[in-house]
Amino acid sequence: MRTPQPPPPERSAELRRRFAEEARSERPDLSMLCLLVGAQADGTLDEAGLDAAQIELDGLAGQLPFRPGGPRSWAVALRELLGDRRGFRGAPVDYQRLESSLLHEVLRRRRGLPILLSVVWMEVARRAGAPVYGVALPGHFVVGFGPPEEQVLADPFDGGRVLTGGDAQVLVAGATGAALDPSMLGPAEPLEVVLRILNNVRAWAAARPERSDVALWAVELSLLLPSHPARLRYERAQLLVQRGDFVDGAAELEAYAEIVGAVDEGAAARVRRQAHAARSMLN
Repeated sequence: MRTPQPPPPERSAELRRRFAEEARSERPDLSMLCLLVGAQADGTLDEAGLDAAQIELDGLAGQLPFRPGGPRSWAVALRELLGDRRGFRGAPVDYQRLESSLLHEVLRRRRGLPILLSVVWMEVARRAGAPVYGVALPGHFVVGFGPPEEQVLADPFDGGRVLTGGDAQVLVAGATGAALDPSMLGPAEPLEVVLRILNNVRAWAAARPERSDVALWAVELSLLLPSHPARLRYERAQLLVQRGDFVDGAAELEAYAEIVGAVDEGAAARVRRQAHAARSMLN
């Protein structure tokens, strides 16, 4: 199956403007941010497609029972609707597909990475009034319902299976070998979720050097978020040089060297040498 291709430059610029505006709003809309990521990845996703995805989330929310009860009842209701009836779940092969990180494709295929399936769970549940939030366990994103003292976790990648006391520990140990810390069970903010999704896109592209275009737009969207790792500027610079844009790549390296120089002059000097090498490739 053909991997999605990005839109033309004019459309891309408009999507990035909207993404930055939404990310800096008082209450960022997670579903819209994810759909804008999808539109940046897939040039066939137009305005009608963006609207259709939101309408589908609304429609799914309308199929949930009215106020089914406490946190566990909400988790069971979501599992029955999305996992059992609608067939949303994941499989190992989904990690090999860019579509697994794109919300509109996850809605269409009913397959995706844990974090995107969790976005579906969260957005459907939120629209129905559930006390829902994402839980960014190391290596495996899940969904939480209710306050800490009543918290119930569900794993959308496993069809919404409601997790028992030791399940979260098993997931964390399997991903990292570390023990579960209570701090890992706190709610993930929407922009944290979006950054983690873009990190997954970057990881997908890093394994496919021929898709450096995907890595570049994922880095550039990450840089539009109000809070992001400074090293992403270095990664962007490297991608620009890799793609033959030596002037912009060198300028970005020099800008990054200025940032690094405040704490590590040796590292800054190495980055400046890389910028010089990039400029020399113009001759």
